[in-house]
Amino acid sequence: MNRKWIFGCFVGVTMLPMFTFAQANHHQKKNKMEQTTNHKLIIYQLLPRLFGNVKTLNKTNGSIEENGVGKLNDINDKALQQIKKMGFTHVWYTGVIEHATMTDYSQYGIKADDPDIVKGRAGSPYAIKDYYDIDPDLAVDVKNRIGEYEALIKRTHANGLKVLMDLVPNHVARTYGSDVKPAGVRDFGEDDDKSKGFSPKNDFYYIPGQQFVVPQGYNPGGDEFKSPLKDGHFDENPAKATGNDVFSATPSINDWFETMKLNYGVDYMDHRRNHFDPIPPLWNKVYDILHYWSEKGVDGFRCDMVEMVPIEFWGWVIPKLKAEHPGLVFIGEAYDKGKYNDYIFKGKFDYLYDKVGLYDAIKRLTRDEQHSSTWEINAVWNHDSKGIDQHMLRFMENHDEQRIASGDFAGNPWLAVPGMIVTATLNTGPVMVYFGQEVGEPAQGTEGFSGNDGRTSIFDYWGVPEHQKWVNNHEYDGANLSADQQKLRGFYHNLLTAVHNSDALKSGAFYELMMANEHQPGFDTRLYIYARYTNNQRILVITNFNRSDRKLTLKLPDDLLTKLNQSGHKQFTDLLSGAKFNTDDISKGVEVSLPAMSGLLMEF
Repeated sequence: MNRKWIFGCFVGVTMLPMFTFAQANHHQKKNKMEQTTNHKLIIYQLLPRLFGNVKTLNKTNGSIEENGVGKLNDINDKALQQIKKMGFTHVWYTGVIEHATMTDYSQYGIKADDPDIVKGRAGSPYAIKDYYDIDPDLAVDVKNRIGEYEALIKRTHANGLKVLMDLVPNHVARTYGSDVKPAGVRDFGEDDDKSKGFSPKNDFYYIPGQQFVVPQGYNPGGDEFKSPLKDGHFDENPAKATGNDVFSATPSINDWFETMKLNYGVDYMDHRRNHFDPIPPLWNKVYDILHYWSEKGVDGFRCDMVEMVPIEFWGWVIPKLKAEHPGLVFIGEAYDKGKYNDYIFKGKFDYLYDKVGLYDAIKRLTRDEQHSSTWEINAVWNHDSKGIDQHMLRFMENHDEQRIASGDFAGNPWLAVPGMIVTATLNTGPVMVYFGQEVGEPAQGTEGFSGNDGRTSIFDYWGVPEHQKWVNNHEYDGANLSADQQKLRGFYHNLLTAVHNSDALKSGAFYELMMANEHQPGFDTRLYIYARYTNNQRILVITNFNRSDRKLTLKLPDDLLTKLNQSGHKQFTDLLSGAKFNTDDISKGVEVSLPAMSGLLMEF
């Protein structure tokens, strides 16, 4: 959730005890039922507003007419076929629900938003205005916007892909009001007693007797943007609490001031006391929303900031929906490592973000930060996500994070190669790629509300230049990509299709080979080495995070060789390049040479 509120903490470099082979085998048997499920979702995240936009002006604070906007219909069969061909199984359509915007759609019966409480000309997709509607920006025929989304769902399925979309459960836009909700559905706040700061029957939290105050210094849309509503005021009395738990009528410009926090029955002003019996009305209202989109064929939901919503709600709503749609998937944006188990086993989430863990460790290694070490990766699987690895969603980019190719991250998209190999193959859980990542999009420029911060804006109308070279006026053939970009995209294709087609990488066991190799000549803590295997397939994974070449005789311990029934001469084939490696005696190891910032998937 990109609101210029950045999460993350440093994970100390700690060498933790490694599972013994016997322990790993016991753990494997214990989770035999889990392992029959294919958790290896391969997710392509895209913002329709940006994905199909072919305009190239990219004016700071530009209007929809100046900078352009992508449409749902732009995501055509050609685009989906190319996404499928890359190895992806799911597409996360980010920001499709109607949200507050500075673009006026009042001619279509959509009430204009006050720009003083909208972030960016396009507006944040995380300030939902109508949970039952689709963003009119994304429609060719605004009146048929829901129909165009339904057609995209069907088109995605027809091309062999599944559909994920957002749920933003913690907050909504200050202008929230559904004009297309189904008959019988009560709107958020429609039945609230606004004289009470908190009531378990209310959908919002109130500051009685106080008028909401727009933060001083906010200049919505920049100096050029004019609107009769742009006056530094917004009529909200009594004021409602702000989305990032600010219980004040005067949130700051750094708060999520454009949003109102939803009330799941937690009294924040009384030591966060819970009032869950009877079930608060909001619970059923959010269930109705999820039910509505599930009935339209959506296959899963990426749920925003799940830790700001009580775990009891998730434990109630997710099983209820899965009883109706057994294949439905729930992904939680989570950052507190200490609560991962609770959100999986009590909250019933299928997957959680592995951001404060693997992402942070790999980012430090990719950036060649001092003291970064691959023992931090060991700390992730051996401690942070021990026993729940298959539930952790791994990524190197998303809409909240800086682009790899930006100067704020690595400055060169090729430096992501070892990190992406680990991200995609460390365990059986899902992996995600953000659109444009595969062609090295650097996110340059000051978009408007978003500054030049290495992120592709979710607030502004904008073109994504390197991605647009692949789009090629909706031919989606990459004709305008450079040879280097074609090669980079080829790496992502080879990696993701290897993962998609490999049982060992999708569902196989994991055995770390760091301790078996730490005394080998050439070893250092910028190398990361492990095996993934099933009864029928064996893959050695070795990655080099050094900015220089490395040569190593890679050893496999005797207990692993016995388990795999391997001896004598062996040939290894790199699934990424086709390169061959040979050893006369596998018990003595296999010699490998690794270029700087590279990796191998060695099948044998």
